[in-house]
Amino acid sequence: MFEELIKVVKPVNAENKFSLVIPTWNNIEYLKLCIRSIQSNSHFKHQIIVLINEGNDGTLEWLTDQADIDYIYSPENIGICYGLNICRPLINTQHLLYLNDDMYVLPDWDLHLWNEIESIGHNNFMLSSTMIEPNDTGNNCVIVADYGDSLENFKEKELLSNYQEFNKSDWSGSTWPPNLIHVDTWDLVGGMSTEFSPGMYSDPDFTMKLWKADIRLLKGLGLSRVYHFGSKSTSRIRKNKGKKTFIRKWGFTPRLFTDKFLKRGEDYNGELIDYTLSSMERITSWIKNIF
Repeated sequence: MFEELIKVVKPVNAENKFSLVIPTWNNIEYLKLCIRSIQSNSHFKHQIIVLINEGNDGTLEWLTDQADIDYIYSPENIGICYGLNICRPLINTQHLLYLNDDMYVLPDWDLHLWNEIESIGHNNFMLSSTMIEPNDTGNNCVIVADYGDSLENFKEKELLSNYQEFNKSDWSGSTWPPNLIHVDTWDLVGGMSTEFSPGMYSDPDFTMKLWKADIRLLKGLGLSRVYHFGSKSTSRIRKNKGKKTFIRKWGFTPRLFTDKFLKRGEDYNGELIDYTLSSMERITSWIKNIF
């Protein structure tokens, strides 16, 4: 499978600030919109790397004609775990940002991230932008506002006029993409764990690896915003049993990790502190591993 990969790297632009890695799977119209938003709404120039899974909808042909987008083509869908790892050698900036192809970045999304990096002053962090989503799924990290759940009903002009009107504080517990990390930190923890392939629960697993490396600055920025149409690829795949894999690997549930360790979605209150599991939490996780 991996012997058939095709890697295409365009000339390096020294002005690039981040390396944006975008996996895509026969989702060309969303991908085009995502890249158009990056090119139109970003404050800085960025390296764009697309992982093309299958690409039998014209994605490969379209990217072949783009002068400034790097890509890796796989004839089979290799998922995000293998996919993000495979893209690592193409990165030519100091920061990797993982972005879904069904996201639309909003003006100055990247400026807010860069200002935060400069204020931190070191590389031991992971940052997330804040998603605006059309449907309320109970995710307290997002802003719920309906500007369309598909390309056909996307209210782009209205979104661009209104996206700054919503109040959202910085929040704790970065795991959701878009997430940004220094390449040294990515390399330190070995990238994505392929036992979670094609990708369910790979996000909290990656964050758990950061936790084990004593990285406690895991923060979502309320002012850095992207619109997310919502699971336009993951709804089509055969999902791995990532919850079970996480419990077997770490000894407790991903929900316990995100709620108790990361305090995900709570207002940001500084770097996170260590958390000790209670006996009951260990027993409950052990039971959930069995069933």
